[in-house]
Amino acid sequence: VIIGVFDTGIWPERRSFSYLNLGPIPKRWRGVCESGARFGPRNCNRKIVGARFFAKGQQAAVIGGINKTVEFLSPRDADGHGTHTSSTGRHAFKASMSGYASGVAKGVAPKTRIAAYKVCWKESGCLDSDILAAFDAAIRDGVNVISISIGGGDGITSPYYLDPIAIGSYGAASKRISVSSSAGNEGPNGMSVTNLAPWVTTYGASTIDRNFPADAILGDGHRLRGVSLYAGVPLRKRRRL
Repeated sequence: VIIGVFDTGIWPERRSFSYLNLGPIPKRWRGVCESGARFGPRNCNRKIVGARFFAKGQQAAVIGGINKTVEFLSPRDADGHGTHTSSTGRHAFKASMSGYASGVAKGVAPKTRIAAYKVCWKESGCLDSDILAAFDAAIRDGVNVISISIGGGDGITSPYYLDPIAIGSYGAASKRISVSSSAGNEGPNGMSVTNLAPWVTTYGASTIDRNFPADAILGDGHRLRGVSLYAGVPLRKRRRL
C-alpha cells in the first residue's frame, strides 16, 4: 500500500523510514523524488518512494515568498509535523518521549510505502491552491491512500464546494483512492470537528500507553500529583514555595 501524506514534508533520515526487509517499489508507482534544498533523489528509497513540494501558491500569496531562513524549498520538513504523521507506518526501536518512556514506537502498518507531499510551510501555513495541486499529483502518481492531517477549527465549517480538502478528496475518491483526515484539535464542544465530507474517513485523536508522573512532596508530607516532561537540571531537594 502506498500512502500519500499531505503535510509539512518529511525528514528522511529518521529511523521510522528504514526500508529494511521491504521488497521492490510497486510497479504501479509513477511518482518522483523532487530535488531542492537539502533534499535529493538519494533521500527516497523503498520506504519513501516519492517526495514532492508545492510552493507556487505560497510564493504568489506571501509577501517576499517563502522564508528560506526557516524553511527548505524542498520536500524536507522544517516543522516536524509532517515527519510525525508520516512515521505512523513503521516500527522505530529505542524511541522515547523527550528521554522518558523508552520503548518501541510502533506504526499501524509497517510495510506501507510513503509518498510525501509538502503543502504546508513553517510560519505561513497551507494554501488551497497548493493542496489541490497535491491532490492532482497524488492521483496521477498512483497512491492507494491519501492521509491529510490539515484542518482548521474555531467552530467554522465551510460548505463542501468551498473546502479544498473536500473538493480534492472527492476527486481522489472518484478514482477509488481512500482519503483519511484529521478531525482537528478542538472540542469536545459542538462544531469543533473538521473535514466532515462523507467521502472522507475522519479520525479523532487518541493517546499513548504511558504516563509521565511528576509529584511535588511538601514539607508536611502532602503530595501534589502532576505531570511533566522536564529534562533539565534537577531541582534542589528543598525549594521554598
